[in-house]
Amino acid sequence: MSWNSFGHLFRFSTWGESHGPAIGAVVDGCPPGIALAEKDIQPFLDARRPGQSRFTTQRQEPDQVRILSGVFEGQTTGTPISLMIENVDQRSKDYSEVAKAYRPGHADYAYDAKYGLRDYRGGGRSSARETAMRVAAGAVARLVVPQVSILAYVAEIGGDRIDPANFDADQIAQNPFWCPDADAAKRWEALVDEARKAGSSLGAVVECVATGVPAGWGAPLYAKLDAELAGAMMSINAVKGVEIGDGFAAARLRGEDNADPMRPGESSGGPRFLANHAGGVAGGISTGQPVTCRVAFKPTSSILTPVETIDSDGEATQIATKGRHDPCVGIRGVPVVEAMMACVLADQKLLHRAQCG
Repeated sequence: MSWNSFGHLFRFSTWGESHGPAIGAVVDGCPPGIALAEKDIQPFLDARRPGQSRFTTQRQEPDQVRILSGVFEGQTTGTPISLMIENVDQRSKDYSEVAKAYRPGHADYAYDAKYGLRDYRGGGRSSARETAMRVAAGAVARLVVPQVSILAYVAEIGGDRIDPANFDADQIAQNPFWCPDADAAKRWEALVDEARKAGSSLGAVVECVATGVPAGWGAPLYAKLDAELAGAMMSINAVKGVEIGDGFAAARLRGEDNADPMRPGESSGGPRFLANHAGGVAGGISTGQPVTCRVAFKPTSSILTPVETIDSDGEATQIATKGRHDPCVGIRGVPVVEAMMACVLADQKLLHRAQCG
């Protein structure tokens, strides 16, 4: 069976296709009595919205969300919260060639192999258009974990990384790349422009940090917080790798270098950590340190450069994808990564409360 839902106690299910009349989500398990209105969700959707610069797809979608259920007199009722966004700027004619041949790197062939048919208009259900509803669900999740602050940013595009010495959180909202390094943002302008004009695309790495997560969220062995995070991030379109904390770099360290030494903390109780190589998770349970992850986005598969492929009859051909596509999909992945972090943490908070009170 297909699986269109995410989460355990805080759970959301999405529906809709890229070129259908609308997309939506149903959020279930949200506690009652939380103030919620469209204005609490819209800013996060605006951050993800397409067409905001020449470095993203020029599809013009206002992404205005409507709350259809689960809220009464401005507060959540504890019943399912239904959210909907209308699609208003589809250009299905751009995909006439895609109807005949598979786009390498896309889900075209895989969907055909599984279902025996596919919605080729913008990728249908496999389109990153679906992530708008993850962002909407994530906005609700943030209200469940008000003690947590979540910040994501692009740390690398096309192999060009930011300089940690230049990190300035105030810069993230000042450029179209969600970049905390002003010098890197200037370099990326030329880098992404070059790929866009050449009909190609670039990959990116998004880093995400959640501060204020208390010690104790997550559970051994099969509901580990880091495992849930990894699954959540890997479910995002175009993501091909996830690291928690130091990730693969930890494999190149000695034990004493990878340790997160502890010293006595303040009177509040918890220890004071001298490092955070583990990314705020030990044994699958949060330690009270910032929870950190890195998410690798592949280059956008829809490109104007012709690539070898086969058609639906199995014959060799070439395809160049027309239409409006992100030259670097990782740029608009930032709000999606934040949303999935929020959904995981909201779920883990409720699971922890259910077991430990």
